[in-house]
Amino acid sequence: MYKLLSHNDLDGVGCGILAKLAFGKEVKVRYQSVSSINREVEWFFEHEGKDVFLFITDLGVNEENEKKLEQFYQAGGKVQLLDHHKTSLHFSDYEWGHVAVEDSSGNLTSATSLFYEYLVHQHLMESSHAIDEFVELVRQYDTWEWEKNNNDQAHRLNALFYLMSIEEFEEKMIRRLQGKDHFSFDEFEQKILDMEETKIERYIQRKKREIVQTEVNGHFAGVVYAESYHSELGNELGKEYPHLDYIAILNMGGKRVGFRTIHDHIDVAEVAGQFGGGGHAKASGCTLTEEAYKQFVIDAFHLESLREDAKRNRYNVKRSPFGSLYKNRKEEVFLLYSINECDWAIDHYHTKLDEVFPSFEKAETFLKRNFAAWLVRDEIFVQYLMDEVKSMKKE
Repeated sequence: MYKLLSHNDLDGVGCGILAKLAFGKEVKVRYQSVSSINREVEWFFEHEGKDVFLFITDLGVNEENEKKLEQFYQAGGKVQLLDHHKTSLHFSDYEWGHVAVEDSSGNLTSATSLFYEYLVHQHLMESSHAIDEFVELVRQYDTWEWEKNNNDQAHRLNALFYLMSIEEFEEKMIRRLQGKDHFSFDEFEQKILDMEETKIERYIQRKKREIVQTEVNGHFAGVVYAESYHSELGNELGKEYPHLDYIAILNMGGKRVGFRTIHDHIDVAEVAGQFGGGGHAKASGCTLTEEAYKQFVIDAFHLESLREDAKRNRYNVKRSPFGSLYKNRKEEVFLLYSINECDWAIDHYHTKLDEVFPSFEKAETFLKRNFAAWLVRDEIFVQYLMDEVKSMKKE
């Protein structure tokens, strides 16, 4: 008999699907959250024995269970832990642990890709084109390579996962992987996914108007309350407000904080680690501890939401040779302009700020972080130019 304990997201459930394809009725699969995995491991030691091969995928365990797993293994028990999170790297010190953030080719791994490699290498299942494609979609979504590769199928697979129960998703995927040469969505799924994309777009647009900006431990964070579409939301908010180091998404019902970033200069697994959590470089999370509650709820509650840059301008555009006009909620006006081929400066009410910036992006980041300013609409820019001309004539 086999038992699999796996995470309850797409990557974790991907492992469950592979386990059922490999072992059929000989495996029991239980999906866990980060907070429940240790209770489940303890239950295993209390109620099941060495005749059960235990797999743990996409999750780590606490120090106490780590010791128990080693004792279980040394006493002849069968256990294999497979994970791809940096916070789990120490499990590779054990014979029963294999943790890899990247594969031998330098590609980011997922728990599903690691488990698939293990099962095929151990001759516990045969590979197929359909399974190869499914595993790659899961891997690309979980590592965020799907966006870099413009692989919308991976994004849609995750959307489909959240549109049905885990049991229904498992059943559909197992039938499909057993019966098809290639992985694809059926016509009905395509239609509901199209509808879901429209729903997600409306949800994200609303949240763009609710995000606030705060500084936490030397980094600039965007804070927003949301219970749905965390990955899509974090990605879009990161692109809308690239001056922010990361996005903190508060789920008050679940008492959790999710962290997302589009940048390479910051590792949000380390951010989550400051509050007892963990995850990936681009996506992580933690429970809403007292310190996290203070930083992201109490200290940010009074802040005004950010304003989006004007989108349909013809004249007041970024990097314009005439300069780009910004303002903030205090009605302060800023002109960002180039002073030569390399350097950029900012005027605040006709007074040049001391700082000189090597790029437009650096200048805009400074402006947004320090003054919470946004690019104004064309009509405000045109009025500003008219006022400037009138002022020059008077002089």
